[in-house]
Amino acid sequence: MGLTKYKLGELIEQCDDRNEDLRYGMGDVKGISIQKIFIETKANMKGVSLSPYKLVKPDDFACVTVTSRNGEKITLAHNTTENTYIVSSSYVVFRVKQTDTLLSDYLFMYFNRPEFDRYARFHSWGSARETFRWEDLCDMDIVLPPLPIQQKYVDVYNAMIENQESYERGLADLKLSFEALIDEYKHKACKRTVGAILEEIDCRNTDGTITDVQGINITKQFMPSVANTYNVNLSKYKVVKKGQFAFSGMQTGRDECIRIALFNENEPIVISPAYTVLGMKDHTVLAEYIMMWFSRKEVDRLGWFMSDASIRTNLDMDRFYEIEIPVPGLKVQESIIGIYDAYNARKSINEKLKAQIKDICPILIKGSLEEARNTEEA
Repeated sequence: MGLTKYKLGELIEQCDDRNEDLRYGMGDVKGISIQKIFIETKANMKGVSLSPYKLVKPDDFACVTVTSRNGEKITLAHNTTENTYIVSSSYVVFRVKQTDTLLSDYLFMYFNRPEFDRYARFHSWGSARETFRWEDLCDMDIVLPPLPIQQKYVDVYNAMIENQESYERGLADLKLSFEALIDEYKHKACKRTVGAILEEIDCRNTDGTITDVQGINITKQFMPSVANTYNVNLSKYKVVKKGQFAFSGMQTGRDECIRIALFNENEPIVISPAYTVLGMKDHTVLAEYIMMWFSRKEVDRLGWFMSDASIRTNLDMDRFYEIEIPVPGLKVQESIIGIYDAYNARKSINEKLKAQIKDICPILIKGSLEEARNTEEA
């Protein structure tokens, strides 16, 4: 038997089980990211009744039908755990009903392809809020190989997932060790204020020779500026050199983090005059250690607590300089930085592994179809 064509609606069905008995609580509430994974919800759940929330049982799918302003992707995830989640009643929850024809893991591989995202966007309807309706999903044609061939390629996909998750567990252990070491010295190392360690540097791009304009994102990294700098006079922009920090006191309710980044490239850049450039004035402290400290969530919470104003919350420089940092000896700082760098390197590798797994989905689907086609011809 070779390939068989179906309407997807022949193979899947909606699920509408609700959390009416409140068996599942706040810890079970999930959202979905555009990476097609379940995540902790970002919604304000204060005072929200969970009884109308939909159950996403093991092997179920959940999706958000809105596709506009969504990174050109459809937000969809597959529950591969043994746990039941609950999601907003606005989500569509569904499952594979013809399990003798279609494997749910194979369907998720199918959904994970950029081709499917493009299809969903093209077939979305609406003006202010474009949606990919359930009816349109069901009307989609899908060509399937026999179940044994589906299983063969699903096994390859799941093996890659298992390897990546094993690597990620090791990453979590490394982070735990790192955090424990930080907490140890947080209580026994002498503390110094930011004002005693850093000083403001105001070097301007007077001759306009530096044209690489950058900003800072909420992950505390430099990035190309998203501002329109066409015909902008860059002579007033501030220069940032290797080993210097850029800081912005402006915060918003969306990120609630201290906006600071350490520049480590050889060629200098320029940033908006609204930023503050900082350099080391106490050389018994390593810049990388300072950046590592500001990467901690508890420091972000402190910065948010110390911020003032109403509409545009701001962490003033005077308050920023008051923040205290525990500073151990140089050798200890170097050891902590070494573990931190190892963690970040492994974290980067882990993200690449995730990207490779996603990129291989189209290859696996194509391979399964070609194998089924060749089997049919033979």
